[in-house]
Amino acid sequence: MTTSENDRGGARHDFLQAHGWGDARVIPFPGDASTRSYFRLDDGARQAILMDAPAARETASCPPGASVEERLQLGYTATARLAGNNIAAFAGIAEALTQRGFSAPRIEAADLDAGLAIIEDLGDGLFARLIPDAAHEGILYAAAIDALAALYRSSFPDTVHWREGGRWDVLEYDDTALIAESELFLDWYAAQRAGVTVSDDMRDHWRGLWRDALAQSRTAEPGLVLRDFHAENLIWLPEREGLARVGLLDFQDALFGHPAYDVVSLLEDLRRDVSPGLHQALKDRFVEKARLTDTKGFEAAYSILGAQRNMKIYGFCVRSAVRDGKPKYLPLLPRMSAHLNRDLAHPALADVRAFVERYVPDALKAQP
Repeated sequence: MTTSENDRGGARHDFLQAHGWGDARVIPFPGDASTRSYFRLDDGARQAILMDAPAARETASCPPGASVEERLQLGYTATARLAGNNIAAFAGIAEALTQRGFSAPRIEAADLDAGLAIIEDLGDGLFARLIPDAAHEGILYAAAIDALAALYRSSFPDTVHWREGGRWDVLEYDDTALIAESELFLDWYAAQRAGVTVSDDMRDHWRGLWRDALAQSRTAEPGLVLRDFHAENLIWLPEREGLARVGLLDFQDALFGHPAYDVVSLLEDLRRDVSPGLHQALKDRFVEKARLTDTKGFEAAYSILGAQRNMKIYGFCVRSAVRDGKPKYLPLLPRMSAHLNRDLAHPALADVRAFVERYVPDALKAQP
């Protein structure tokens, strides 16, 4: 164990002692794609989750009012408007969600500067684990869609607060962030896996294509977009009622954007296939429950933001393998290829598809 890991372990120990969990068993969860760590706390009478999010492991987040140039200088976290390891973002958004009846984990204690929090344990009922053996896919996904529609119909402030200090500004999911995410496809899949030399002209062309495509996705008023709404981040809570049956995790990166983004996150999942017969019915259910009137516009935004998100995930999978030594996502690329082919069939993305077919055709027939 390194000195920094020892120091972090000591910080966790002191934090738990200070908040009445010093005698609890501390059981680590398996690592995921983030730089955060999670531990289940169990003292025999109570359970909770310890979140460890050391800020030093991420580049700076985006300050409100920062220019595009300033964001680029700060790095990818600011450019893509990610929260990074910011406990204030998680705690503030969790507070706003629970105040509106959503089942985000309640915050028992937090040290914002240290990047530590004790949060409610929502249990082990991840959608991805329950389907298909212990729960009906259609019922769970319909409940998730209803929660998304309720989320869209709810109003949220531009600035959220946690009750014991800290504030977080919820920004717009703007073209700069969306295009920066799409460029992970160029930087990692095209360059590192497909062996393409990405020239400045190619990159400029790519950005222009996405600016044109994204202009056609502004078909609904923005709402709160959680950005990582899928079966591995949703917990089934059947003992609760209504929208509270859907437990929410991993929402600290939330921004204001088009509601189709989270519907895409749910239905075009990296880790599992949603039954084909459910796709259109669930999209239609969202449009109805969210009270959207422009169905054609929603379908266009769904395809455009689906392609954008899937481009990002292509890059994420390769980056995780090459940079982070986590190749476990590479076998999932064929699933993303199927999603991407469907999305790029929309007329609004004809030029993006032509770019991919010309320069990175393997992406449309990806192999693990």
